[in-house]
Amino acid sequence: MFGPDQPVELQLIEIPQRMKALEAVVMELYDCAFPLMRSVSMTDDLDVGFQAANWVVLCGCTPRKDKMLRKDLLGVNGKVFAPQGKAIMDHAASDVRTLVVGNPCNTNCLIAMSNAKDVPADRWFAMTRLDENRAKAQLALKAGVHSTDVTNLAVWGNHSITAFPDFLNAKIAGKPVIDVITDRAWLEGDFLKTVRHRGAAMIKVRGLSAAQSAAHAAVETIRSIVNPTLADDWHSVALPADGSYGIEKGIICSFPTRSDGSKVEIVQGLPINDFARAKIDATIKELVDERAIVKDQIPV
Repeated sequence: MFGPDQPVELQLIEIPQRMKALEAVVMELYDCAFPLMRSVSMTDDLDVGFQAANWVVLCGCTPRKDKMLRKDLLGVNGKVFAPQGKAIMDHAASDVRTLVVGNPCNTNCLIAMSNAKDVPADRWFAMTRLDENRAKAQLALKAGVHSTDVTNLAVWGNHSITAFPDFLNAKIAGKPVIDVITDRAWLEGDFLKTVRHRGAAMIKVRGLSAAQSAAHAAVETIRSIVNPTLADDWHSVALPADGSYGIEKGIICSFPTRSDGSKVEIVQGLPINDFARAKIDATIKELVDERAIVKDQIPV
C-alpha cells in the first residue's frame, strides 16, 4: 500500500466481544509471511491502538443489512467515530492521516474530524474510490474495453445512492466517454442506477456488504494519496469541502483530486453542465441533511 520498500507495523483495534476472532486474523497475518509486515498487535483500547499511528483506517462499524435505512446507520455508527477521533488526536503521530471506510463514511469522517480539532483538516479522507471503481467497470463493460482504459472518472458528493459518477468529464482510451458511448439514455439512467445501487445489489445477492472490493478500494485510495497522480488524470476521495464548485464548506464531500505525493488538492475548473449540477446539488443536500442529523456528535 505504501510502496515496495516501506515496512509496516500493524496495530489492530477490535471491540472486546470480538477479540477472540481477531486472534485468528493475527494468526493468518503471520502465516502469510508478508515481507513488509514488521509487527502486528491487537487491542480493544483506542488509546493503545492509535498510539503513534501514522495512518489510520477506520473500517469498523455496524455493516448495512438488507432494508436498513441510511439514518439507521448514522444513528448506530456515528457514536463510534467521536471517541475514535478524540483518541486519534490524543495519541496518534503528529503526521497522522485518516481514511474513513465505515459507512456512512462521509459523515462518520466529519464526526471523527470534528472531535479531533488539533489534527489538521487536510489529514482526513472518506472513501469513494469504490464508487469510482464500480463506475469504471460499468463503462468498460459497455464500451468493450478494459477498466484501465477508463480515466478521469470522478465521483462527486456522498458515498450513497446520490453519488454522482461524472461520466461527462471521464475518458475512455483518451476520448470523452460521451463520444465512445453514445447511448446518452443509458449513461443518464441505467449506468447511474447500477453504480449507485451496487452495494444494495451485493447485499441482496450475497447477504452481506461488499468485502474484497471495498478493501481493494481502501488500498487504492491510500496509494493515490501517498503517490503522485499520473499526468492528466484524477481520482475520487472525499475530503473537507473548501468552497470549490460552490459546494458548502464544513462537509466531507467527494471531489476529483490530484496528489503530489504529500498533498491532495481538488481539481479545479472542470465544466459542470445543468445535468451534472443537479446531481451534485442533490448529493450535497444529502450531506448537509446528514450533518444536521448528527449535530449532537459534532462539538461546537
